[in-house]
Amino acid sequence: MIIWACFVGAMTAVTGVLLLGDSGAPAEFIATRPAILATMSLNAPVQGVARATDSSPIAPRDASVVAGQWTGIVIHHSSTPAGDDVTLDREHIAAGLSGLGYHFVVGNGQGLADGVIHVGYRWNRQLPGAHVASASAAEVRTGISKASLSVTDADLFNRRTIGICLVGNGNKRTFTDRQVRELIALVRELQDQLGIPGSAVYLHSDLSKVQSPGKYFPAAEFEAQIRR
Repeated sequence: MIIWACFVGAMTAVTGVLLLGDSGAPAEFIATRPAILATMSLNAPVQGVARATDSSPIAPRDASVVAGQWTGIVIHHSSTPAGDDVTLDREHIAAGLSGLGYHFVVGNGQGLADGVIHVGYRWNRQLPGAHVASASAAEVRTGISKASLSVTDADLFNRRTIGICLVGNGNKRTFTDRQVRELIALVRELQDQLGIPGSAVYLHSDLSKVQSPGKYFPAAEFEAQIRR
């Protein structure tokens, strides 16, 4: 009887420990959620990735969207075969910016996972972007800047448009199917949430003398599937 009593007591204690450990798991997950929220996939959510809210996966974490603040969207490429938000952030800091100039980055599987969307700090804090290029001083002097924005106009676009960057070089190879699907889903979500018409969704090359997002970007497919 003594042996059985000791056995039952030991099993009860072990069960109590296991229950305590299990009850602590959700708190640990909640503590890591801000880091997890940095990336998402609109079409096929990555396992373990939580959306910002139930109603809007692109809702910024650290600030509220001001009505009428965002009037357009600009699509870019990174011009590199591989990369992610960290490498792009380093490049932009080296170029004199305060950090990643885009609001969103869409991975291609080489650095950032294929189709995964990184939500940048500029979007989470509702800050202006640094992604639309202006004409150089030489172009302005020689009068060949007709296809480029002035510094003032480029600044306006950076303040009022959302910059989305596809990892990859669209002048050398196509983007992945999943990248394009996720880009379209993201753009449509932004259009729906912010009332942005298709006429205000631009390729960077529409605004500046750059080849971005490149000749292999599926412009016709993209334009056919975004909101008009």
